[in-house]
Amino acid sequence: FFFFFFCFMFLDCIFIILVSIGTGFLAEGISWLLIYRTESYQKLKASIDKTSKKLEKSKDSIVSLSSASKVKSKGKKVLRQEESLKSSNTTMTWVKMKSFLAVGFTMITIFGLLSSHFDGRVVAKLPFQPLWFISGITHRNLLGKDLTDCAMVFIYILCSMSFRSNIQKFLGFAPPKGTSNFPFLEPPK
Repeated sequence: FFFFFFCFMFLDCIFIILVSIGTGFLAEGISWLLIYRTESYQKLKASIDKTSKKLEKSKDSIVSLSSASKVKSKGKKVLRQEESLKSSNTTMTWVKMKSFLAVGFTMITIFGLLSSHFDGRVVAKLPFQPLWFISGITHRNLLGKDLTDCAMVFIYILCSMSFRSNIQKFLGFAPPKGTSNFPFLEPPK
């Protein structure tokens, strides 16, 4: 009996992982259709790459300068380049907005379908008892008090987070080097 139970859990996990990979490719396909193939994105990406390289060179040259007046003039140049890069990143965010909405709608729809299919079903058994603030995700919509039981939500979220960035890199759609998806995680300047 337990063998069949664990076989079904294993198949459920494999199914969730495959759906997560599929939605990652679907999301990147939508992004390619709405963003990556457009001329405005290509020009903006080239501009960000060029500005990032110039900024790195300017920062490296400041370190090697000895005179205070040269450092001051180079410092102003670096500030202008940083402002230009910031402006380009803001423009890039607006260019990507319609794709974010389409991908978000698609992901919510697929998540809703999966959630209704796996509602109340244990799809994995965790080898540990999760912390209290994570157990709400791992044990969502499951009956019983065994917190090592795992729901579809936890596996789907983990897979989506890990596979999406790797799919972007694999397809060559990774964001330009000077951009950041999480600017609040950057060190202060």
